[in-house]
Amino acid sequence: MTIIGGNGAGKSTLLNCIAGVYPVEKGKILLGGKDVTNLPDYQRAGDIARIFQDPMMGTAASMTVEENLALALKRGRPRTFKRGINEKRRILFRERLLQLKLGLEDRLNVPVKLLSGGQRQAMTLLMTTLIQPRLVLLDEHTASLDPKTALKVLELTRRLVEENNLTSLMVTHNMEQALRVGNRTIMMHEGKVILDIKGKQREEMTIPGLIELFHQASGEQIQTDRILLT
Repeated sequence: MTIIGGNGAGKSTLLNCIAGVYPVEKGKILLGGKDVTNLPDYQRAGDIARIFQDPMMGTAASMTVEENLALALKRGRPRTFKRGINEKRRILFRERLLQLKLGLEDRLNVPVKLLSGGQRQAMTLLMTTLIQPRLVLLDEHTASLDPKTALKVLELTRRLVEENNLTSLMVTHNMEQALRVGNRTIMMHEGKVILDIKGKQREEMTIPGLIELFHQASGEQIQTDRILLT
């Protein structure tokens, strides 16, 4: 599902509520039929993975590539004093990194801070699939990348989500992405979902048509912010 809306519409706040960062004032959050409304974020971590707009937030910069991947293998699980990295896991890491086609399989011992923003986002995507979550939250995860790198990361996202059959919510300001990625689009305005588009309606929807629907649903025109500049 893609989530679109103007600045301040509530997109990132929605993800923060789902992730457990913000409490909800009313209503419930159900994940796979389980009520997680009152669970803290760390207790949801095993089921919910998140990738942020800032590539620096998804990884531990001073740790190596393989150390970050080892941490991802323990997401939502109890920590122990056993060795986190062994040859069996290194083989697994190399195999998974090879799928990214970024040469990271030969950089297991390189600190993550030395990677480019695109490499870090790609690695963070991979980290979410090592232990498959019930839900992946993508909070404008390509917005801080240059256009060419952003396209590569978006295509990698699409592939990993489809291959691993992951449920994902992707916040974006790009209307083209909002209509062409995934199979459902919702539009938010002033903290509310005002449009929910799927099926044949979404397949046939155009950007001008989406803008017109927004006007009809909200009674307002989309302001000249990033949503119209992408």
